Order: sequence, then structure tokens, then C-alpha cells
Amino acid sequence: MSSLALRKAAPAAGTTPGTAQGPPLRRRIALVPTVALLLGALYCLLPVAWVVIASTKSGSELFSTFTFLPGTGFTENLSDLSAYRDGVYWQWMGNSALYAGLGALLSTAVSSVSGYALATYRFRGREAIFNVLLAGVLMPPVILAVPQYLLLAQANLTDSYLSVLLPQILSPYGVYLSRIYAAAAVPADVVEAARMDGANEWRIFTRIALPMMIPGLVTVFLFQFVAVWNNFLLPFIMLSDDEKFPITLGLYTLLEQGANTPALYTLLITGAFLAVLPLVALFLVVQRFWSLDLLSGAVKS
Repeated sequence: MSSLALRKAAPAAGTTPGTAQGPPLRRRIALVPTVALLLGALYCLLPVAWVVIASTKSGSELFSTFTFLPGTGFTENLSDLSAYRDGVYWQWMGNSALYAGLGALLSTAVSSVSGYALATYRFRGREAIFNVLLAGVLMPPVILAVPQYLLLAQANLTDSYLSVLLPQILSPYGVYLSRIYAAAAVPADVVEAARMDGANEWRIFTRIALPMMIPGLVTVFLFQFVAVWNNFLLPFIMLSDDEKFPITLGLYTLLEQGANTPALYTLLITGAFLAVLPLVALFLVVQRFWSLDLLSGAVKS
């Protein structure tokens, strides 16, 4: 056999048998996590899709057949829901907006100041305070619900808006995120330069550090808003007047009454669909803040 034939028959340097099947095999393996994520997304979105479609069905359509085809009763369901007990559903929605909006705003303000202080200043007991906050992050809220009720009962604040609002202001997870974000986003050199220029600490925080922390604080606000909006246990323990109920507790009362009045199930499903829309709208509105330049505050100051 000639040397030219031997060179053609010999495998190329650095290759092994089966290399030609390597890239297709890797592509097939890479599809596994993608398929798993798609299945997980389908598992999570399927109930949401059912609620959206079921809210368009009348009572007869809802209980007659189980299909994913839209119904014709959404307008009627919306009208009946608005007329239920003189529009108490919209009062529940307003209460949730108050609890979640004001609670998340105050919690973000407290978290920003606390997180910045823990990240910037050196003082005795700083690490101990931070460790206590970490313990608060790991502690389930159900453990604190009853002690909070007992404390607010001593202050005669139960069955009031403050009984739901006050416990939401201090968020250990929000302080933790603010501290981590402030340590990464606010350079110590910029803070020191502002001090040398004669700026006081409050001005440094509000004019320099706070603009740098906006993307992180938006995340804190969003997490806290969703947590308060979806909170059920705390209002369930604190409130007895149903006109002060948030939407979660209001829908629960509809569910209980639906056991004896099946016609209320259509109102419940429609109300659950409408209760999700503010959260979707909030995500769409605030997502643009996550793309802000982290140093834009320092450049503008």
C-alpha cells in the first residue's frame, strides 16, 4: 500500500473514533435541561391558564364539561362579582393595594437605610445584628404570627389596618438584600470623596448611595409587594371585619360560601383571575429599572 493510501486511511491527529457523532450527542444532552425547564414551566402555567379560561365561563359551562375552550360568560361574571355585596370585592382589592403598596414602600425605605448602614459603617455589634437578620430570614413567618397578634392585642391594634401593615414594615430579607447590594454597588472611594467635599452622611446617602442602589431596592420592593399581596395568615389572625380583608382573605370567604352556594364558584374564579393582574402589571412596569447603570447615581451627583 502506498504512503498516500496510508495517510488517507489513518485518522487525523487529535481525533478518536466516534468523533463525528460527538457534536450531535452533545446537542442531545444539552436538550435535557431545556426540556426539563419547559416541563416545569408548563406545570406552573397550566393552572394559571385554566383560571384565565375558566373565568370566561358561565356556571353551566364551568360545571358541564372540562375543556380549555373559552366560554361566553366573562362579562356576566364580572358584573355579578362587582354586584356581590355592593362591590365588596373591589374594597378587598383596594385593601390589598393599601397593605401591599404602602407596606412595600415603607419596608423598602427601612431596608435601604438599614442595609446601607450595615454595609458602610463599622461599629460594635454590626456582625451580630446581621446574624440576627439572617436568623430572621430563615424563620418561617407562621412562627411569628401568633406573637405579633399578642403584641398588637396589648396595644389594642388588632382588627385594624395597622395590625396588617405594621408587621410588614421590617423585612429581614429586604435588609439582607439591601446590605449585600449596597456593599457591591456603592464604592467606598466615592463615599469617602463625598465626605472630603464636606457632604454630611444623610446627603451622601440620599444623593449618592440611594441612586446607585435603585435596581436592588426595586427588587426589594417587588419581593415585599408580592409577599404582602399574597399574605393570608397574618390578616386571617388579625382581622375580623370583612370590610378590612385583603383579597386573599376575601377570596377565602367566597370559597367557604361556595360550598353551600356553588354559583359563587364562578365569582371566585373570576376574582382570582383579576387578583393576579396587578402583580403582572407591576412586573412589567418595574422591570426596566433592573437595567439601570449601577454607577449612574455617582455620575449624576
